[in-house]
Amino acid sequence: MSRDVETVERLIAAPAKEIFALLADASQHQAFDGSGTVREATEPAQALTLGTRFGMDMHAGLPYKMVNTVVEFEPDRLIAWQPRLAYPVLKSFIGGRIWRYELEPNDAGTVVKESWDISQEVFSFLVRPLRGVTRTNMEKSLVRLDALVTR
Repeated sequence: MSRDVETVERLIAAPAKEIFALLADASQHQAFDGSGTVREATEPAQALTLGTRFGMDMHAGLPYKMVNTVVEFEPDRLIAWQPRLAYPVLKSFIGGRIWRYELEPNDAGTVVKESWDISQEVFSFLVRPLRGVTRTNMEKSLVRLDALVTR
């Protein structure tokens, strides 16, 4: 495994289609975010597809805005987006990581893999130390995602 990719996985007793519907709805991201930084989607209202751009209000100490682009997409199987800061000067220096969700259906439900991929991060050495806390937050995200689709 690359030192620039951290992946967690969880078996969720729900169909991939149901899980994917939440992942492909930016307005639902706050509901399963385990980091506590995602506040609300600012656009769009439609389901995400390859190339879709969507804004997100965030908060980590201070409020900030991100613009995300869906960079990988296979219905009910794979979705990934790449966030960049919404501020013209800073977006060239900060951002580029990819958040990826892979869904693998099986007899017990769906194995959901979430990855934090910083291989395209502008300055990956600055965010690499966040790997441990990011892993913990991703594990929390999958627990929350599980609770949303199995209640």
